[in-house]
Amino acid sequence: MELQAHRQFADKSNEELLEQYGKTGQLEIKQELALRYLYVVKSAAIRMRDVYLSFAQMEDIVNEGVLVLMNTIDKFDPKMNVKFETYVSKRIRGMIIDLARKQDWIPRSTRRNARTIQEATDELAAKKGRMPEEHEVAEHLDMPLEKYHAINAKINLFSVLSLDMILDGAGENKQSVSIPSDVSSEQPEEQYMEKEFKKVLSDGIRSLKKKEQMVVSLYYIEELNMKQIAEVMEVSEPRISQIHSGAIRKLQEYIAREMQIDMKGE
Repeated sequence: MELQAHRQFADKSNEELLEQYGKTGQLEIKQELALRYLYVVKSAAIRMRDVYLSFAQMEDIVNEGVLVLMNTIDKFDPKMNVKFETYVSKRIRGMIIDLARKQDWIPRSTRRNARTIQEATDELAAKKGRMPEEHEVAEHLDMPLEKYHAINAKINLFSVLSLDMILDGAGENKQSVSIPSDVSSEQPEEQYMEKEFKKVLSDGIRSLKKKEQMVVSLYYIEELNMKQIAEVMEVSEPRISQIHSGAIRKLQEYIAREMQIDMKGE
């Protein structure tokens, strides 16, 4: 039966099937779309495995991702002017981040190490009149460089997700008077708060140093990884990690202050 359905839709593009499903709600089309987009779920699970390996198996995440995929197929509107792959990938990423936040997956030792390294970096920068190299910070902390790099890798992962988490937190902390409407984005107060939040985020990014702005832009907008950014900026990968962590910390503090968000766990 499934094979017959697959052959039935073989000549249809993904976009055509999404549009057709939106009009008919036909179960066979939904199943076909789920099969076609299963790779997006698996790709997201592989990319973010470092986030959830301490509390979940990849198979569990893929199963949860399939539920997100099925739900997204129902809710997706082609008029949103966004690719379905991008839309569902962000939804799955959000699901994984939400699971991580509920699990309080960041070890206290990582938080403690992040503060220790940041304090050492600030102290050395004040003494030397420049940002210290990673080997200088490691020596200052009487720590092997390999261990410093390993700790920084964990801190960097924490920093990447911290921005997502605080953006989610800002969304949850938007307080407004409810105005009847079937679509929240059509509510005047929702539009106002969204516009206000984007302004705060933009102002926060502009308050960063030039190098920090560039790293944030290359990582979140251009979607380069740390190694690629290091090559573009002609510095070491650990240095990029250091700049990134500092930028995210400043953004967290700026957004929390401007939006009056309680930064739990910090």
